[in-house]
This record gives sequence, structure tokens and C-alpha cells, in this order.
Amino acid sequence: MLDKAKTMVLASFVGDSLALGVHWIYDASKISGEYGQVETFIKPKKDSYHPTKDMGEFTHYGDQELVLLESVAATNGFDLKDFAERWQSLFKDYNGYYDGATKGTLRNFSKGKGPEDSGSPSSNLAGVSRIAPLVFCLRDDLDGLVEAAKVQTRMTHTNPLTVRSAEFFARVAWKGLRGTPPSTAVTEVVQERFQETIIDEWVQEGLESRSMDSVAAIGRLGQSCHTSDAFPGVIHLITKYEDDLREALIQAVMGGGDNAARAMAVGMVLGAHLGAEHLPEEWVNGLKKGKEIKSLLDQIR
Repeated sequence: MLDKAKTMVLASFVGDSLALGVHWIYDASKISGEYGQVETFIKPKKDSYHPTKDMGEFTHYGDQELVLLESVAATNGFDLKDFAERWQSLFKDYNGYYDGATKGTLRNFSKGKGPEDSGSPSSNLAGVSRIAPLVFCLRDDLDGLVEAAKVQTRMTHTNPLTVRSAEFFARVAWKGLRGTPPSTAVTEVVQERFQETIIDEWVQEGLESRSMDSVAAIGRLGQSCHTSDAFPGVIHLITKYEDDLREALIQAVMGGGDNAARAMAVGMVLGAHLGAEHLPEEWVNGLKKGKEIKSLLDQIR
């Protein structure tokens, strides 16, 4: 399980980095026309959302996931106060993009609110997509994992469905580490916790789209940051390509829009399910912070 747990975290970071150079390009034909099939890391252009970044680095999503990993390694668990302090420190002089959720959360912190009350009302799936370090650390404590996943999401994204989605994907990744394929895991988690909810509907939408071309499916299901759009697309990818992590991440990126949050979630779930032999070595080696991530994972017991 340890090998798959490490791959889960690395694949989540890889997904973010693979999307970096074409993040938030909503015209999928523009991605394919200008970049072809995105199979390698790309340096963002000057007119992109991430002009200060180099290939192999992360969007502001991946940078927040790294802060969460640093906190988990330092505390050997989840400590909301420690994570909140590190998160705020990241954005004091951040040389990158500040999205609405980040700005709103920083405003709340500046007003004296604590991390339990600091979250913006954002419904961006990125608040969920960064939870792989928690799944790694708490892989033997499902109840603790679920609570930590919801609490860390709520610190920046308070939309109730986004918070519930953190529980959903934490449970799916947890099952993946234990050998349950994503197509089975998503159905089991719905039956156990989410029957007759909007999350049940999102899962069914994703499952029913599996026969479609992935770029077309993501375009129909939703390309945007919002959980209501992004969630079904993640289900499509993790179940259509449940034995092909590489292709799943490529298609997550080629779908356009908020492909970084989408690819992070896909990488987490399929990395947990498949393990290191399915994650291209050149991608892991291309991460600027790859050695640091591996070192932090080795510190967690």
C-alpha cells in the first residue's frame, strides 16, 4: 500500500504540473491546435494565468497542496492551525496567481477570523483536489481522513457541496489504496454515503458519459472550476481510464478549462489505484519539487 500511497501524491502533483502551461484555456481546440497532445510539461506563455512559472512547477493549486504536505510532514498528521499558518505564509509574497477563493480567505484572515471560519464561499473543486497528502498520512484512519479532508477544504472553500465532495473523493482514494477499482469505488461510496443526493447524480452523469470522447464529454459535463461542473468530468476520467493513468491525465488536460484541479483529482484517485509502474518516470523526474515531495513523504509515519 505504501508504494501506491506515494504514487497517489506524486500523480496529483504531476496532474497539476501537466496542466500548468494550458491552464484555463477553455477552447479545447486551441489547446490541440497550438500544443498538440499535451504529453510533456509546458512552460506557460507570458499571456497565460501563470507567466511567472516554469515548466515542472505548479499552479497556485499545486503550491497549496505542497504546503499541506509540508504541514502533514511537520505534524505527522493534520493540524489545522499549522496548515493555516503555512498557507498564509505562502501567499504573503506569492509570485503567482491569486484566485477568488484565495483572496476571499486572505481577507477573512486579515479580519481576525480563525481557520475554522476563514473560508470563502467558493465552490471551486481545487479546494478538494489538494487532499492527497491527507489520504497518504491518514490511510489507516478513514474517519480521521474524512474529517481532515472536510476541514482543510472548508478553510478556503465553504460551499457545502464542495466540502461533501472532499469526503467523497477521500473515500474513493482510500478504497483505491485497498484494491478497489474506481468504477466500483465510486458506486460503493454513493451507496454507503450519498444515495439520492446531487453527488449521486454527478456520479451517474460521469459514468453514463464513458462511451464519449473525453474532450467532448468534459465539454458537455462542464469545464469550469465549479464543483458542479468539474465533479462529473473527474468521474468520467477515473472510470473510463481506470487502468491507464497516463492517458487519463492527458485527457484531463486536453479537456481544457480548469484542467489543473481536474487532473489533480484524477491523479490522486488513479495513482492510489494503480501504483508507480503506471506513472511515467519522466513526469515525476520533471517535477521541480519532485525530490522535496519524496523527502516529505518519507518523513511521514
